[in-house]
Amino acid sequence: MKIRKRIIVLAFLAVAFISAMAQKQQFDYTIYGVVEDSITHEGEPYATLSIYRKGHEEKAVQMAVTDANGKFKVTSKGEGDYVLEVKSVSRTPLRRFFTVSKQSRSQNLGTLLVSDSKTELKGVEVVAYKPLVKADIDKLTYSVEDDPESQTNTVMEMLKKVPMVSVDGQDNVKVNGSTSFKVYVNGKPNNMMTKNPKEVLKSMPAMGIKKIEVITNPGPKYDAEGVAGILNIVTAGSGMEGYTATFSGNGGTRGGGGGLFATVKKGKFTMSVNYNSNFDNQGKATKVDLQSILDDEGNYLRTTTQDAHGKTKNQWHGGTLEASYEIDTLRLVSASFSMNRASWNTPGVGSFTSVAPYLDNKFLFSHDISGKNKGTYNDISAGIDYQRSFKTPGRLLTFSYRLESNPCTTLSDYRYTNLRTTADWADYTALLEDVRSDGDQSTTEHTFQLDFTTPFAKYHTIETGAKYILRQNKALDDRYSALSESGKEQEYDTENSSHYKHRNDILAAYLGYGLSVDKWSARLGLRYEHTFQKVEYLLGRGSDFSKDFDDLVPSAKIGYKISDTQNLSFNYKMRISRPGIWYLNPYLSDTNREQLTQGNPNLESEKNHSFDLQFGSFAQKLSYNISVGYNFTDNSIQSFQKIVTDNEVAGLQNPTGKQVLYTTYYNMGKTQSATFSGYASWSPFTNTRLVANTWGGYSHFSDGQGLKNHGWNISVYAQLQQTIAKTWTASASVFKMTPGVNLQGKTMGYFSHTLSLQKSMLNDRLNITFTADNPFRKYYHIKSNSSGKNFATSSSIKFIPQSFSIGVSYRIGKLQSGVKKTERTITNDDLKSGGGGGGKLGGDNVGS
Repeated sequence: MKIRKRIIVLAFLAVAFISAMAQKQQFDYTIYGVVEDSITHEGEPYATLSIYRKGHEEKAVQMAVTDANGKFKVTSKGEGDYVLEVKSVSRTPLRRFFTVSKQSRSQNLGTLLVSDSKTELKGVEVVAYKPLVKADIDKLTYSVEDDPESQTNTVMEMLKKVPMVSVDGQDNVKVNGSTSFKVYVNGKPNNMMTKNPKEVLKSMPAMGIKKIEVITNPGPKYDAEGVAGILNIVTAGSGMEGYTATFSGNGGTRGGGGGLFATVKKGKFTMSVNYNSNFDNQGKATKVDLQSILDDEGNYLRTTTQDAHGKTKNQWHGGTLEASYEIDTLRLVSASFSMNRASWNTPGVGSFTSVAPYLDNKFLFSHDISGKNKGTYNDISAGIDYQRSFKTPGRLLTFSYRLESNPCTTLSDYRYTNLRTTADWADYTALLEDVRSDGDQSTTEHTFQLDFTTPFAKYHTIETGAKYILRQNKALDDRYSALSESGKEQEYDTENSSHYKHRNDILAAYLGYGLSVDKWSARLGLRYEHTFQKVEYLLGRGSDFSKDFDDLVPSAKIGYKISDTQNLSFNYKMRISRPGIWYLNPYLSDTNREQLTQGNPNLESEKNHSFDLQFGSFAQKLSYNISVGYNFTDNSIQSFQKIVTDNEVAGLQNPTGKQVLYTTYYNMGKTQSATFSGYASWSPFTNTRLVANTWGGYSHFSDGQGLKNHGWNISVYAQLQQTIAKTWTASASVFKMTPGVNLQGKTMGYFSHTLSLQKSMLNDRLNITFTADNPFRKYYHIKSNSSGKNFATSSSIKFIPQSFSIGVSYRIGKLQSGVKKTERTITNDDLKSGGGGGGKLGGDNVGS
């Protein structure tokens, strides 16, 4: 009996042991997937992953983090039921259950969607503000869609909040303290915005804009042009099935407009359309210019005063159609088509008076002038991109083609009346005849580009590519002796008209290397560009010329991720600025006989070297980014003014022997700048946000031959934003800019303030905003001056900065997404903009 019991006990123990061994059998298993934002479907970088056994959530058996794109792949051992928990800063924790068995050792958990943290506790709502700014090794990103003011504000207003960007009282935009930057839309250059940022950006609504990227350290894949960097305006990313459409309208004391943004997604196909129209009627502006000629002892020989006033009207409308189709998980095709048109009209009147101060202000001559400047600028663009992905994550091959055309027209018409002169100046004033100039310019370019990037050996990445731009510019500048009273055209001025063709082709190739090990990352890049330029004159006094450039452009970056919310980076970059046609063109502009302007065909590309150190910390309540830098240029292209006798100017018709101000361009500038920038967003209380954005620098300019200037330039923007009763948002902002300096002069500072109140209704589908710009200041003066050997000039503009407006936007549909974009596309940004001659009313459009 005892033996029998022992056998039963032993059998029971054997069964229990075998069962236990079976339960503890270990299997290798792998889970993978991607964590994305539930609205934007962007990858959630560096989210924390914790794996627990079901029912034993007190201790994790495995932990990991997602990569920079939100992807994860975790390998472990075990069998049974598990829980995967995903946590990220300011996000609601997410859990996903999965089971490991012999038949499911490798599982794709798919896309895990996380959303912003938002919890109600006993009727008290606690809202976590999402950080508006994110820093990467080569760029800063401002989330426009997360700023409630984006529903009714313009892109220009949003730029005032973007780190390293400043906007002054005349809507002049600077990036990192420089006006030498390029504007992209969805990674593609936009010539209209780059050449006319004032007219376009202040008319473009921020609604539908997802984010603005400030790429201050472009890698080798970007064109080498652009000293300050790139502003990339990004619309939306791909998302769920459905549609959305938002309608907007605005009106105020200075203008108004409206627009439509709509997106539809069905299966693998996504399409979006965006159309906006705006007009801006600026108030009366008055401009006073003084130009003085001095002798070698500093005595004023002649002072000419120009007093002019006028009103400027701007109109802009444009639309974009974009579409994408995902052929399969590895292949994507996207296409876009856009048309934009900007127009301006500035009628004005003025008077000129010239006296001799050294002879007790003896009268020399005077006259009145009436005129108008108006024109149109058009941008037509179409492009297609094909992206091929591979099973190896991060490996991409992209083919791109883009066609762009930019026709524009200009018209200036000036009439002289009430002419009075002394005998000594009769020969000079006899040249002041009524004149009308018709301009017709166009640019057509074809661009082909190939990009390839691939990771290798776990920590390394190589990127390479090639690009070819074929660009043809045409310009017709026809001059007439103004319109007669009956409206008939007068005699065509063949001698002073100009027709030319400008061929500008770019051949480029680049190679980049990236390294990412633990918390360290580094990038090295080298880009080569060869430029072919040829100018052929068909009519006029200009001489045919050609010019080639060879540029080798290096870059280097190193970054350290201190924590999930803090990073540190050091960057070096070299950027170039090729002289555009107005800088190179030897054509002599003599529409204003006292201010002659001529290009220099011997200019070389200017090369700028910069170093900067950046630190960023981005947390729920406080986010900030600080950058300090140093940059220098030994051959910057500078306009140089000097006093000459007009018979010394080659090609000038009918010289009189009088002294005039002559402007041309040289690679003479030697600049050095120490810069700093700072951005902070602080939420001290629930629904309260305080934002500060500042930039400053100390610059030293010289020509290497005794001419020099130096000084500080600082800009500060601050805004207080408070949400009241969940549906009201009030904000107050101020902007201050100190005077700036250049090689031969100084500009005046500026101050402005804005108040706004926004009401959200119908679950944020309807937004109404009331805005007051400078409500306590009706007039403002902006002054500038320049000086050199034997001359001094000053300018003062008085204008009305005050305006009041109301904006409305209404959204239908539930899709919060847009067309899926290829990760690489064409980006042309290869010319230094600017130049050109001055006008009769002082060069700039009064009131612009």
